[in-house]
Amino acid sequence: MAYLSVLMPVEQAVCLQATLGRDADSLIATGNSGGRTRNQVMVDLLFERGTGQAVASGVPVAVNLVLSDETLLAGGNEPAQLQGYGPVPAGIARQLVADAVSADTEVSLQRVYSCPQSGALMAMESQSRTFPKGLAKLIDLRDRTCRTPWCDAPIRHHDHIRSHDKSGPTSVRNGSGLCEACNYAKEAPGWTARPIQRPGRRHLIDLGTPTGHHYRSIAPPLPTPARHSAAEAVLIAFLRAS
Repeated sequence: MAYLSVLMPVEQAVCLQATLGRDADSLIATGNSGGRTRNQVMVDLLFERGTGQAVASGVPVAVNLVLSDETLLAGGNEPAQLQGYGPVPAGIARQLVADAVSADTEVSLQRVYSCPQSGALMAMESQSRTFPKGLAKLIDLRDRTCRTPWCDAPIRHHDHIRSHDKSGPTSVRNGSGLCEACNYAKEAPGWTARPIQRPGRRHLIDLGTPTGHHYRSIAPPLPTPARHSAAEAVLIAFLRAS
């Protein structure tokens, strides 16, 4: 289960709550609630009106689920990572994949290899100033949230740690996921940022502030792959509605 919170004008919030309650009461009164409680019916109505679909498998969005090969294929117990949500128990992750397949949802499986010693993702390079879609996706999966040490907001921008104007390459090592506010803040005078060379280890950024303090941000670890694998690998299941 998960919570969805929305900040909106009070008039809209009251109107939404009253409308959902009214329509739920109507369905219950006419025997069309399917045996669900009033609150459950209200949630069903909110989902249907927000997505245009009655069930999640019909919604045309991608859900990125990152899990180790052992969790997916060998009944492992290590939690998976659901992008935009957080850790998911191994059994539920496997069930999400199974449900997507049985519901005839488009499912694709992509292997992402990491260093056997540290779990660091392999590099991807590009000469483009804008991070290509595949490289941006890799940064999202590596960083998960904004890489500023004191911030865990959702990633909104893919930033050159060493700026492109200063010959910073468009690469996974020189790229970081930042929220909008942190990306704009680091362009102000006095801020510095640089990637730290750590071959075969997790990605590290040194961030300097206008006060002269330095902070370090290390990418979170990936799920651990099967112990018998020759090279560590994690599997990303992309659940897409058909």
